[in-house]
Amino acid sequence: MWKWVKRYLGVLFLLWTVVHYPVNAAQDTAENLAPAAELKVANRSIITFHASLLGEAPAARAQRAQAVINEVLNGTEDPVVRLDTIQDSYLVLLGERRAFIVTPKDTDPETSVADAAAQAAQRLKKVVEESQQARSVRFLLTAGGMSAVATLLFMGLLRLAGFVHRKLLSQLPKRIRRHHDVLKVGETPLLDTSNLFPLIRRLLALVYWTVVLLLTYEWLTFVLQRFPYTRPWGESLDHYLLNLLRYVLDAIVSAIPGLVIALMIFFIARGISAFSKRVLERLSRPGTITWLNHETLQPTTRLTSLAIWLFALAMAYPYLPGAGTEAFKGLSVLVGLMISLGASSVVGQAAAGLILTYTRTLRPGEFVRIGEHEGTVTELGMFTTSIRTGLGEVLTIPNSMITGAVTKNYSRVVQGAGYVVDTVVTIGYDTPWRQVEAMLLEAAQRTPGIVPSPAPQVFQTALSDFYPEYRLVAQAVPSEPRPRAELLSMLHANVQDVFNEYGVQIMSPHYLGDPEHEKRVPKERWFSAPAQEPSEKGDRQ
Repeated sequence: MWKWVKRYLGVLFLLWTVVHYPVNAAQDTAENLAPAAELKVANRSIITFHASLLGEAPAARAQRAQAVINEVLNGTEDPVVRLDTIQDSYLVLLGERRAFIVTPKDTDPETSVADAAAQAAQRLKKVVEESQQARSVRFLLTAGGMSAVATLLFMGLLRLAGFVHRKLLSQLPKRIRRHHDVLKVGETPLLDTSNLFPLIRRLLALVYWTVVLLLTYEWLTFVLQRFPYTRPWGESLDHYLLNLLRYVLDAIVSAIPGLVIALMIFFIARGISAFSKRVLERLSRPGTITWLNHETLQPTTRLTSLAIWLFALAMAYPYLPGAGTEAFKGLSVLVGLMISLGASSVVGQAAAGLILTYTRTLRPGEFVRIGEHEGTVTELGMFTTSIRTGLGEVLTIPNSMITGAVTKNYSRVVQGAGYVVDTVVTIGYDTPWRQVEAMLLEAAQRTPGIVPSPAPQVFQTALSDFYPEYRLVAQAVPSEPRPRAELLSMLHANVQDVFNEYGVQIMSPHYLGDPEHEKRVPKERWFSAPAQEPSEKGDRQ
């Protein structure tokens, strides 16, 4: 009998297609644009209809199929799910009744009609099986018992996880104190145990709550899968976790080749950097390259290493995980924009530092005067230069300021270690210049720290309207800031003493004319109260 019914339906379907399609092509196109409808029975998705069939929209088809399936499932018979063909479509039969028809327009371009119909039939069989289980008291009792056992096991595992967490927290301080001496290099501890304990406690809390969430997730998945109506929910949870793990593992596995290549690039860059360092050390030996010496070796090595690592980073960038994502590209653009906007002054300072280094304008240990500041250069950096004055101050000067100002170097022209000291006095024309030069040289000889070779010199630097200008220039050691300040103070004191001894008055810095009384201090008043007269040796010094 079914054979005749099948032939009848086939003829009707063929006649409707031949007769109605040319006439109602526009109507059929409008029906095909109707929204898709999902056929869902007993909380399980069977198939999604995308096209209209015999004048029925996808929603009407799903509603009619759901009514037929529910009517058959509520009966007493055990229906059998079968597939049968009709033209290029498939009939899904439930018992002796037609459940629904799967047409080529209901499938994706990558899925054939036969595969879609087979999958829908398989899901319908699952619905039939679950409907029978839902009516079985024995099955429901068994499912409830398994859920109860799973719940008891879940509670026990939660208590065990809590016990282990509390036990580890109680043993943590003792373990940290026991291994405190291990985390040392010599007598210096690598880590502060007071900061280590909160970190490990938070890590243990993170592990504990991760275990609790996983146990809860697995318990809920297991319980939901025991009952027919909630089984699709449990399967979706299980599939979600498996898909998530598969996605993470696939991402890790797919990132391994790129990471290996990036690591190889970095190892090669490290080897090239070490090789270039050794080559530069050889080239810095005397008689090889004039501009490369022990002073410029360190910045040259740093610049070469920086260039190598930047090139390596550019080569390894495409192989890093996530380098091709839009987020990574956007972050790279943002970082580049921030660097370009804020690095103008930094680049200027770095360029000035390179200029100072390679032109050898300054060297550590030299006594210099930069603008209004003078002192000993203690550190010549990439961006700033530090000088220590004789008054207990450390000045940090930007390199761009140094390149834009006049710098006086008092240590560059000396013979050996030390620096140049000078002082200026103005004496009237009525004093013989030979006497003034002799007195200045004697004051230099009395000053400790001024070396006899090369010998101090006196220069007449100007013949002004009222006086000539005398400049005493000498070399002193050592090149330390505080002794230089003390040495200048002693030199000025000795100049006053010598001029007073020989009865010559000093009218520096401006000499306009002879006063009514000579402006000098006789020797008997040198140690007026509260000054105390030192020993003869100290007085000579």
